[in-house]
Amino acid sequence: MINTLRQLYKLKLIVLLFLSGFVIVLSVFPIINRSYRPIQAREKVNRIKLAWLKAFKRILNLDVLIEGQAVDGPALVVSNHVSWLDIIALGQHLPGYFVAKNDILDWPVIGYLSKEAGTVFVRRGDKQAINTTSEQISWLLKQNSKVFAFPEGTTSDGSTVLPFHSSLLQPALLTHSAIQPVALSYEGQAKSLAPFIGDDDFIPHLFKMLKLRKIEAHVKILPVLEMADKSRSALSYEAHAGITEALRAEPVISQAPASLPISRKRFSRF
Repeated sequence: MINTLRQLYKLKLIVLLFLSGFVIVLSVFPIINRSYRPIQAREKVNRIKLAWLKAFKRILNLDVLIEGQAVDGPALVVSNHVSWLDIIALGQHLPGYFVAKNDILDWPVIGYLSKEAGTVFVRRGDKQAINTTSEQISWLLKQNSKVFAFPEGTTSDGSTVLPFHSSLLQPALLTHSAIQPVALSYEGQAKSLAPFIGDDDFIPHLFKMLKLRKIEAHVKILPVLEMADKSRSALSYEAHAGITEALRAEPVISQAPASLPISRKRFSRF
């Protein structure tokens, strides 16, 4: 009974949030883009996107423990991929643009909002489309933005990291932007329920998440990769190995690399 009431209450808030999202992308973003210079407009839009994701996080009661420090300036942030929740867990901490599968465009509401928010969509297996995607990512990096990519190309159950598609790292090499790996995991009840895999559909999975009292996530921001004289395949291997190791290891602050000051922040309800 309590779970059902919790689900209905959160669902009401989600509907209101999605409606506000439509107002934002249809009215607020166009006004901002017309009224300010591109750099100023992008900063204001990013702040609004950040606030919207934080509101989504609060409704879900997504409790995110952040460990590590993000690099300043443009960066390609590469992470393992478990669920659509990953976007909220990462996006509510850092403003940026996500690279996502073209399938998301077919999702109710979320597909449209993602497109209007500047998400870069990838059509797997289409070489021309992949080149276009690479150009879009390169342009964003040149604009001093952060771009979040999931090189696995799909989601896993979180127990392993699937092979990476190294082509997603090429824009960082072309623009001399930093590549920063991130290891993401879910804990408690969410460890088994958060993975969005196989034939899962967004709406039923969202309802399942709304039943949970709290969703616990752990984000480990790893050191930036040393890129000198390395191919994208080598960098892809290093990122994959680093994320795999981070997911296996217990968080021990004293063992953190000296070049990466560690901070531990818990983002929960405000």
